[in-house]
Amino acid sequence: MTAKIHFYFDFISPYAYFAWRKLPILAKKYNREIEPHPVVFGKLLDKWGQLGPAEIPPKRSWLTQYCLRYAALNGFEYNPPKKHPFNPLAALRMSLKEVSGIDQLGVIDAIFKGGWSQGADLGELSALISLLAKQSIDGEVLAQQVSKSDIKDLLINETNKAIEKGVFGVPTMIIDDNLFWGNDQMDHIELFLDGKDPLDRERLSDSDRPRAVDRKVFKKLDKD
Repeated sequence: MTAKIHFYFDFISPYAYFAWRKLPILAKKYNREIEPHPVVFGKLLDKWGQLGPAEIPPKRSWLTQYCLRYAALNGFEYNPPKKHPFNPLAALRMSLKEVSGIDQLGVIDAIFKGGWSQGADLGELSALISLLAKQSIDGEVLAQQVSKSDIKDLLINETNKAIEKGVFGVPTMIIDDNLFWGNDQMDHIELFLDGKDPLDRERLSDSDRPRAVDRKVFKKLDKD
């Protein structure tokens, strides 16, 4: 059995698209199989008490700058979705293995590229169908599945399982039970796959230190 790279993603994230562009190259080089896991980013944020980048105005501005620079440096077109944030649920459900079957990787690739390089509205079902049709994938058939309760449950289950594994954001890659978060982790992933991971695992417990202060303390001090 081919060892796997588990890829947790939501189409709403440009970072997930950036990671997706590079993962197939690493997977092929190190004889790994990519196993995609569509998850609802908003549910991860709710679980861990975070805000999304688009919900923080200065971070949203920075994100645009970063993405334009990243695309220029890596030589591809960056034309973000027509609307952002958008409702990603239909796109995520269409990309489930149980829905897309043998076309799963092609579905994910078409939606990512269509949204983040071609400016398609990934929140519109008709736009998703059109993107898939261009890749000779019958999006109409997939679209008929996305409103079914069992398909909705599958996406919920994928998200809950991701949370159980400690996934807190997208993109997340889990390789041999090692979690890597962010599109900027590709160099670290390659070192790991190449057997040259510099991580000193004996020092991982260094983070288990007593807390000296919490944010709520600062809120109290502001009032004093």
